[in-house]
Amino acid sequence: MSRISGLECALVDLAPETTRTDAVQSFLKQETILVTLSTDDGLTGTGYSYTIGTGGRAVAEMVRGYLAPVVLGADARAVEAVWTRMLSATRATTVGVITSLAMAAIDTALWDIRGRRGAEPLWRMAGGAHPRLPVYDTEGGWLHLPTEDLVSGARKSRAAGLRGVKVKVGKPSVAEDAERLTAVREAVGTEFEIMVDANQAFTTAEAVRRARAYEPLGIAWFEEPLPADDIAGHVRLARSTSIPVAVGESIYTAMRFGAYLAAGAAGIVQADVARVGGITPWLKIAHTAEAFNVGVSPHFLMELHVSLAAAVPNGMYVEYIPQLGAITRSRLAIADGLMSPPEAAGLGIEWNWDAIADRRVA
Repeated sequence: MSRISGLECALVDLAPETTRTDAVQSFLKQETILVTLSTDDGLTGTGYSYTIGTGGRAVAEMVRGYLAPVVLGADARAVEAVWTRMLSATRATTVGVITSLAMAAIDTALWDIRGRRGAEPLWRMAGGAHPRLPVYDTEGGWLHLPTEDLVSGARKSRAAGLRGVKVKVGKPSVAEDAERLTAVREAVGTEFEIMVDANQAFTTAEAVRRARAYEPLGIAWFEEPLPADDIAGHVRLARSTSIPVAVGESIYTAMRFGAYLAAGAAGIVQADVARVGGITPWLKIAHTAEAFNVGVSPHFLMELHVSLAAAVPNGMYVEYIPQLGAITRSRLAIADGLMSPPEAAGLGIEWNWDAIADRRVA
């Protein structure tokens, strides 16, 4: 037996490494919830989740006040049982964002312990489908940037060997969106991928209209075009355009992803391990997508998602948005536009505990 004997939770605020804006919000800060579990047979593991500016203290309190008593004493090897135990204990707030983020911080810590116990890296432990995956860049495509900055950023990403760039859309007019995207396409050529992301800004009718304007530019996918609750709208859009519709960063349960896939409303799945409640449900979502012949390109958290996307056969891309540099010593390897998952046991993230202590707010 390997009982969970200790749980420590820290909340750390991280400033964005660059100004980040989209059609509906600005990235204020990354509130990072860190959970370290210890076991009675001498193992420790650290997991984490995040918000982009609000709710971090509520997540930390959910971990400390409600979930810690549930998991302490549980068998750390029984990852599925612990996850189900947390779910059952939080029925009043499940499924909810705060609960999912809290569960994710604990679940990822359990997977870290699991990998350390078996001396296996996460990507191989969870499936080992790909030794590396292509990377696309989001940092040069924010909505506030003028067109010339979008162009120069895309050129830099291409020169660095990355495989594509994401450009935020949602300017007041479709003409302005199209003009910005056209300038990027003309700058990088036809072999370089351009993804677009509306961050749920459009109605169905407007999304159909904008997709028609984007189609001639060879767009790789149209991300979060509509509110995440609007499955019917996503179905209509998917049937009206040749651009794959990408969804997932704002979907919080495996069953909801299943409903999207069954309806034909998702051409690419972008499940976020923190928002779905951890690695345990993330893998279920990825394999459900595989059963529907749909690819997975996770949202954000590249330091963790590179391992998960590499673990599953339908892993497509890793999104380049660095955010943990201030509190970690490990760095991801990128060569020829491909990112390699860490080979260290567990999550493969080497935390800088002195830096964490300096930035700890709760």
